[in-house]
Amino acid sequence: MSFADDYLTQLERFAAAGPLPAVRALHLPPARTSTDNKGEFCALELSDGSLGLSYVLLDDTLARLRGGADGFGLAGASALEVARRYATGSGIEKTIGFAAANALTRCCYDWAGFRPDNSADSIGQMQPEAGERIGMIGLFMPLLGRILGAGARLTVVELKAELARERDGYRVTTDATELAGCGKVISTSTLLLNDTLDRMLACCRDARWFAMIGPSAGCLPDALFTRGVTFLGGSWITDRHAFLAALTSGDSWGESTAKYALTDANYPGFEALMARI
Repeated sequence: MSFADDYLTQLERFAAAGPLPAVRALHLPPARTSTDNKGEFCALELSDGSLGLSYVLLDDTLARLRGGADGFGLAGASALEVARRYATGSGIEKTIGFAAANALTRCCYDWAGFRPDNSADSIGQMQPEAGERIGMIGLFMPLLGRILGAGARLTVVELKAELARERDGYRVTTDATELAGCGKVISTSTLLLNDTLDRMLACCRDARWFAMIGPSAGCLPDALFTRGVTFLGGSWITDRHAFLAALTSGDSWGESTAKYALTDANYPGFEALMARI
């Protein structure tokens, strides 16, 4: 089965534990032109305040969401029904479904009394070393300094052909097979939306360490760990009102979120979460 199928199977089990909160609203970032390869995210809010994030810059997703944000039948809808769109839909339906699934994950964590450990390491505890080959899926400009500064050799795989070229100290390519031989890989969580997860993991067969990071990496990690992901880094929303105000105005999320880190060592597993619930 796909990751989406595995993820929804877990959420179906969570839904059987008790009545779930309904969808309250979908929140979108403002219209603006990005020139720095910066990501944009929507937030789906449940009636209990749980929030789930999803990346919105694939193709024309954000424009279509903005054009119909009030017409998707979301307010008052079953969160699980909306989350099912992640496994069965495409385009904006998949994006909305993923956000709903991630909101249910936050709800699950809260019900189980689980709070992931904070992570102060923006590159997912990579610890780059001189001479080693490191792969990056999606160009994370803010992370380049630490990797290149350590003397590592970096290969970046990007979907945007206009970014592909030799850079100062690293290479950007659209050919994912160039990740072969990389012992460490850091990846955007966009792989969970564009149906490239399994293909990219296959290209990283030599990686002993694979970190997936990003604000929309707020999913249950079990099915990722079994596929070879070793580190999942997401954003934990600590102040819902401040976060939504920042997201919808285009301001920095600042102190309304905290980065967190999940590995096999500090994640109790879905079965343990369900036992707590």
